[in-house]
Amino acid sequence: MGYTALYRKFRPMTFSEMVGQEYITKTLKNQIIANRVGHAYLLSGGRGTGKTSSAKILARAINCLNPKDGEPCNKCEICKGAIDGSLTDIVEMDAASNNSVEDIRSIRDEVNFLPTKAKYRVYIIDEVHMLSTGAFNALLKTLEEPPEHVKFILATTEPQKLPATILSRCQRFDFKRISNENIIKRLEIVTKESNIEITKGALNIIAVLAEGAMRDALSILERCVQDGINKIDEDKVKELVGIPKITYVHNLSKALITYDIEKALASIDEITNEGKDITNFIWEIIKYIKDILVYKTSNKLDLYTEEEIEKIKEISKEVSKEDLIDLIYKLSELENEIKWSTQKTIIFQAGIIKLCNKQAKIESNLEERVEKIEKYLKSGVGILANTQNNINSNSNLRSNNLPKTEPIVKSTFVPNNYSIEEKHGEKRTQAKKYPSKTEEYWPQIVNELKQNGKIVLYTNLIGTKATQINDMTVGIEFPNGMTPFGKAVLEKQENIKELTNLISIASGKPMQIKYISNSEKMHKITTEENLKDLANQSDIPFNIIE
Repeated sequence: MGYTALYRKFRPMTFSEMVGQEYITKTLKNQIIANRVGHAYLLSGGRGTGKTSSAKILARAINCLNPKDGEPCNKCEICKGAIDGSLTDIVEMDAASNNSVEDIRSIRDEVNFLPTKAKYRVYIIDEVHMLSTGAFNALLKTLEEPPEHVKFILATTEPQKLPATILSRCQRFDFKRISNENIIKRLEIVTKESNIEITKGALNIIAVLAEGAMRDALSILERCVQDGINKIDEDKVKELVGIPKITYVHNLSKALITYDIEKALASIDEITNEGKDITNFIWEIIKYIKDILVYKTSNKLDLYTEEEIEKIKEISKEVSKEDLIDLIYKLSELENEIKWSTQKTIIFQAGIIKLCNKQAKIESNLEERVEKIEKYLKSGVGILANTQNNINSNSNLRSNNLPKTEPIVKSTFVPNNYSIEEKHGEKRTQAKKYPSKTEEYWPQIVNELKQNGKIVLYTNLIGTKATQINDMTVGIEFPNGMTPFGKAVLEKQENIKELTNLISIASGKPMQIKYISNSEKMHKITTEENLKDLANQSDIPFNIIE
């Protein structure tokens, strides 16, 4: 007899052998006992959760010659014929490969014939969502009013793809994911009967990797004994399913969280030297960071040993939940970049170095904070403006009841730096006047920023001085230096444009601006003096052009 895969060898033969779907098996058994079996069933749920096994058991149970408590005996002629496939009254069809109208029409023609041996002719259609539109239409009438001797059992992983007309004609049962505890219990039975030695940790890893699918768990277990050695531990499972060594993942994750570029580069070298797949490895890092976040939130984790959980506990103390979430998103972006790049290693190294740059992150966060502050202030300015308009409107209403006086003179400042005066209904436009010297008109420009609602920009320019460096450039000096926050504000393009426009208007010609911090100025003076000394010693004409 040929080799039989574990998931086939240990397929449940009765409802009681199924794990994790007790509410479904209990309902089906009660229907069989009460002789109230429906004409059509729809079994939906994820892969490996027991849909096909339930369909086979149900088909045998309703035809069994000696049923007991709704269970098939698996010993009578009908049950044995169904198990070995010789019983033609139970038909299994895979809709993935038999999805045409002709396939369904052949079923429609067969249902008129009585079963040969069994009480019912049962059609089990697996992956029913793969049927074509024409095939669904051909199935409708037969599914709604089949002959009394015909039962349909439909199984699918994607019930949302079925037409509503099909769904309404079936009794639907939704199979849920099997819990890790139930998977482990079943695996213990299988390993005991198969004489396989396996550790508790290995069972736990297999259960987690199966993601609620019993068939996947049995497939992983089978791969672990393909080398002929019936001893399985955690390392063997991880090696066979391709999980990188936890040491590599932990070291690089810690380097990212602590902004340690040297350790990060050393980890990358170890990974590339061992020929690990970069795409898979970065996915493992993302999952590890996610697990740190889960542990920081719930103090609970699966898949890890006590020693590994202790390391996760230590690293979780060094980082906030917000930073972990941010890191997950940025690593996901890096994964997408790597996926479409022909130079995966270079992109990987550059991306990790960027994530380890703490200063870049601070500046990025500062920019986000600046944007939020400016939005808040702008909304506040808008609210004040609306309030002032309401006050003015109320004042005008009240003034209608007062004796007529001279019209109110109103001065409004507009973005193009012109003053508009309204008097007796006439408008006069007058250019705004500035002093001729840069040092004198600069305080006026700073004050105008405050009047225009540019509060964040205004506060970062308080105490600054402006001098004309040459015919095209004005230097803005910061005697106390520039803070990281101030630098983030001032280097925004919209703020540079705002200052350039105001200085150009005040100067009467196009000008550029240049920020000069105290440290930069001192460095510049020192460099110029050195150059002058060198030029004087060598009798070389000396002139600095900015």
